[in-house]
Amino acid sequence: MMDKLRRVLSGQEENEELGLTAQVLDASTLSYSARVKWFVICFAAGILCSLLGSALLFLPNGLKLFAVFYTLGNIAALASTCFLMGPLKQLKRMFEPTRLIATIVMLLCLVLTLCAVFWWHKKGLAIIFCILQFLAMTWYSISYIPFARDAVMKCFTTCLT
Repeated sequence: MMDKLRRVLSGQEENEELGLTAQVLDASTLSYSARVKWFVICFAAGILCSLLGSALLFLPNGLKLFAVFYTLGNIAALASTCFLMGPLKQLKRMFEPTRLIATIVMLLCLVLTLCAVFWWHKKGLAIIFCILQFLAMTWYSISYIPFARDAVMKCFTTCLT
């Protein structure tokens, strides 16, 4: 009993003794190679969904399929990074001040795309929200690269002037 208490207090508790929730929320319970494999699988599934949605765009009711698959693809791509850093750390980093606006716009566009297709039946609005999804996801993604946002802003400023 004392040995177990000593291990817990010193932070040396084995992963088997952690609760299921703690194991799921702690990325370190997966080996590095397993985390990378699941990241690649999830990210590839996201790309595949987005490409499939684009291919289905020209079928009857293709816009609905496009919106659903494109949104699922973005969700899968976003979720893939949870395997690299863990879901809690991912959420904390998503809502840091530097990413807050991009995160809110991205999540809002994910929801609004589906609303535009299924509830409002506005095809043009769904396309606009998909474009905004892409832009918000891109802006969010480059926020992880040091000085990338500054470089993009400088590039656009130079091109526009």
